Amino acid sequence: MDVFIRQIYFDVLARSVDYCRKEKGMELYAYCFMPSHIHLIFRSAYEDPSGLIRDFKKYTARKLMETIANNSQESRKEWLLWLFEHAGKKNATKSKYQFWQHHNKPIELWSEKVIKQKTDYIHNNPVKSGFVTNAIDWKYSSARNFQEDNTVLEIDSVGFIG
Repeated sequence: MDVFIRQIYFDVLARSVDYCRKEKGMELYAYCFMPSHIHLIFRSAYEDPSGLIRDFKKYTARKLMETIANNSQESRKEWLLWLFEHAGKKNATKSKYQFWQHHNKPIELWSEKVIKQKTDYIHNNPVKSGFVTNAIDWKYSSARNFQEDNTVLEIDSVGFIG
């Protein structure tokens, strides 16, 4: 669902990525935040990508739930919280809410060609969705970082990808 339609929620995502970079060993090479999902090309400095995704999702979900619940400007607050609570009830391992879907779609990137292909796919996601006509115009994308614009998030050196 389109949760990420307000600046405040994009900010939570950006702070969550920053947290994982500083505290969890995330090396971030490309990203794109879309209204209903996110894309990340990352590496775990601790060689535990599954644990990193788990920690990112847990931290982000908690912060987003708090932000939605405390956002007096959120017209969809009750509906969103109801949906997340309803999803949480379907899963006995969740406390009260479930924000993220259980499955991830990880792809191991094994060659320069595949890395470039996936980076291009990520960067062109907002173009294909019709939000912008040029990938660098989407504020929440590392396409901007590739143009030396680090205003939203820092990324790690990508070497041959850029």
